[in-house]
Amino acid sequence: MSSLPDPWVQGLASGWQVLGHTSRPPERLECDVVVVGTGAGGGITAELLARAGLRVVMLEEGPLKTSRDFNQLESEAYPTLYQESAARKTSDKAINILQGRCVGGSTTVNWTSSFRTPSDTLAHWRQHFGLTELTDDELAPYFQQAERRLSIAPWLVTPNLNNDLLRVGAARLGVEAAAIARNVKGCWNLGSCGLGCPTNAKQSQLLTGVPTALDHGATLLVNTRALRLMVVQGQVQSLVAEFSSSKSHLTLDINGSSAIEIKAMHYVVAGGAINSPALMLRSALPDPHGRLGQRTFLHPVVMSAATMDERVEGWAGAPQTIYSDHFLETQPIDGPMGYKLEAPPIHPLIFASSIPGFGQAQTAMLKTFAHQHILLALLRDGFAPESSGGQVRLRGDGSPLLDYPLNDFVMAGARRALLSMAEIQFAAGARQVMPVHEQAQPYTSWAEAKDAIGRLSMVPLQTRVVSAHVMGGCGMAATPTHGVVRPDGQHWQVANLSVHDGSLFPTSIGANPQLSIYGLVNRLTQQLVTRLGGQPEALA
Repeated sequence: MSSLPDPWVQGLASGWQVLGHTSRPPERLECDVVVVGTGAGGGITAELLARAGLRVVMLEEGPLKTSRDFNQLESEAYPTLYQESAARKTSDKAINILQGRCVGGSTTVNWTSSFRTPSDTLAHWRQHFGLTELTDDELAPYFQQAERRLSIAPWLVTPNLNNDLLRVGAARLGVEAAAIARNVKGCWNLGSCGLGCPTNAKQSQLLTGVPTALDHGATLLVNTRALRLMVVQGQVQSLVAEFSSSKSHLTLDINGSSAIEIKAMHYVVAGGAINSPALMLRSALPDPHGRLGQRTFLHPVVMSAATMDERVEGWAGAPQTIYSDHFLETQPIDGPMGYKLEAPPIHPLIFASSIPGFGQAQTAMLKTFAHQHILLALLRDGFAPESSGGQVRLRGDGSPLLDYPLNDFVMAGARRALLSMAEIQFAAGARQVMPVHEQAQPYTSWAEAKDAIGRLSMVPLQTRVVSAHVMGGCGMAATPTHGVVRPDGQHWQVANLSVHDGSLFPTSIGANPQLSIYGLVNRLTQQLVTRLGGQPEALA
């Protein structure tokens, strides 16, 4: 079925150093740089470091799965490729979080949406966090390199009906909508991006950064979780990790017999927001200003389901290809919470577990599955004083847990988003619209929906909230009082430790974050290569 070659077939046959896949890793390893995580940040970092001639070891807590394993089945993809079987939740269970847990991280299972960091987000960072170098002009070449490397370009194929209904409804209301850039090459337009690309069209780190690092002599440890950084006098002396061949790999064995020790000159944490702060918390790293794990952001997402007369078949065709920033651009960034509108793919399991109701009511909704149109709103958190995000902390066994309060400020944005989505769906011809809320019913007119949404009790667990974007927790800042790491990504108190993932962001992005991670980490890694005495190469 594959349209593009799978680099893993030839690579493994040629002797790539991949440990933990079919054999247990050794108890001790030494290298120049350890990179924890193989997602957007870790993959780019490992590729550039290895190409600069440094000895690199990559750690991935999830398994190695490639296009030969991707069969478009939710029942296999979620437990295999996602954190906690795609059921990771905030501490109060009010938000479900989708995060990757496999080689390539979330880039292996995301929906390919690619946006540069918005200008107003960068301006806010410069003003409030002293990140004066992060301008559009400074970052432009790093974004351009990432876009060329990962085939990021506007999707010129006609959008599927699920996305086109967003365009149509928005146009009828005078709301601007546009096409989303995607990181694909030779895409078959199947629509199963979130289950792993079976044709190797998605240019994830599974297909790009990680294989390139292995080609340049790097070593990859899979099914291997970083447990603790051993720090002595402001320097990391070693990393202690744990190998597990279990399918779930959900528990931690801090002192278990499966421990692996890795010694390096420099350590890069790129396990993703939630996991990166958790590793540093387990390691009891210096945190004199109480910033570690704080200000973790999610882009809380609310959804609206519409029943159309025509078959929408939202599972078929490229997933997110149309968006609207109208409700971000029409108000101040630090004012009431704005939101980005997109149309997600619709698959049976994730649809059934997301819509409200049970019994006969849910059965009736599932019978209309092929006619369902879904909109989602990404709420832009982290810019107003009332939106300070959440906090990563540890359970008793050392595993991470995120507290994220859905306060009145967040919920006011959620109500406005539900209203906007319902109006657009009726404008697009919806027969009925049901906000994804436990108290909601299917409404047959915009006037009825507007009145009902205005009266919904906007509280956690009643309002269905999900997220696939986790940011912050190890934020960058120009001073140690405002951040965990310096503007160059290095830890403020630990000299040979850097963070290279979305946990760097001092707020949310206000857009799908993968390209923001690629561009920023590309810049940081080239700087790191220079500090380590190497000659940096542009990402290409």
